[in-house]
Amino acid sequence: MDGMNYAPVFSGTMEKVVGPGEFRFSVIGLDHGHIFAMTNGLLEAGAEIVGVYDDDIGKAQDFARRYPGCRIMGRKEIIDDDSVQLIVSAIRPDRRASLGLEVMENGKHYFCDKPGMLTRKELEDVRSAYKRTGKKYMIYFGERIHVEGAIYADRLIKGGRIGRVIAINIMAPHRLNPSSRPDWFFRPETNGGILGDIGCHQFEQLLQYTDSKTATVRYSAKGNVATDAHPEFQDFGEAVIETESGASCFVRLDWFTPDGLGAWGDGRVFIIGTKGTIEIRKYINVATDDSGDHVFIVDGDGEHHEQVTGKVGFPFFGEFILDCIHGTDNAMDEDHVLESMRLAIEADSMAEIVGGK
Repeated sequence: MDGMNYAPVFSGTMEKVVGPGEFRFSVIGLDHGHIFAMTNGLLEAGAEIVGVYDDDIGKAQDFARRYPGCRIMGRKEIIDDDSVQLIVSAIRPDRRASLGLEVMENGKHYFCDKPGMLTRKELEDVRSAYKRTGKKYMIYFGERIHVEGAIYADRLIKGGRIGRVIAINIMAPHRLNPSSRPDWFFRPETNGGILGDIGCHQFEQLLQYTDSKTATVRYSAKGNVATDAHPEFQDFGEAVIETESGASCFVRLDWFTPDGLGAWGDGRVFIIGTKGTIEIRKYINVATDDSGDHVFIVDGDGEHHEQVTGKVGFPFFGEFILDCIHGTDNAMDEDHVLESMRLAIEADSMAEIVGGK
């Protein structure tokens, strides 16, 4: 019911890509609940957790209790620990890039929650550090890599089921739960705006599903429509993006999930191809089924519906571990990561203001 603490666990049996002690990671920064999803995914793929640090010792203690074998460590102790290959973080968004740069310069890969950076300068600093160090700066785009329906749809597209993708519509509503949110969440200077925070997920999906290297923001808007208690907060956003191949995408983002919905958001993706369509109902099938991962396909053979929870898994995490070990880019290459964030930052910077608050 709370997207901030969305932390899937695969219901099937995940193949571990490494043996005990072969790939080790530690955690710095527990400001967002996605840290549990990121940790779960890595552990399911065979990684070993070593330590955790947060400015709030209580948070660190709770985290360590949740993951047996994880010990509380100092921040510098974690960064200097040569036994780990990866640092994972859900530190406050305005601190993510600087931490990532420090980690990369110290010879480790970095995996942070979205948004991975807030400004163009941070984006270019990360790009430069990647080229200089060769270390990965990966971002948790959980709305695709941690949703079995979204992964299955990608496989259908790559297999040619609906032909060439020409248009995508993405609806990404989220439940606000304001009493559970920290103060920094409501300030664009510390959390980014809605087009960066939620939008980067959608821009990443556009690039993935259209197999595109780059895209252009044609239109964007953001604003505070009805969140009077936090006038700086952006509760609504939308954008139109076009890829280099001419595929178009409309994205709508909001924090207006009704209390009566049985999930934290009715996330949907509608993909139009030259030979068919795919709809993904990610987290719930409203008024019909409280499960997620519903995939509806219409092609030349008819209408099809598949519910794929427990049937697909989350291959990103194993692929990412092996990429870190072998220097490959099978999970997601750095250009894709950075272009997804470039589009988010550009959409935010050029957005028209709506709502009048």
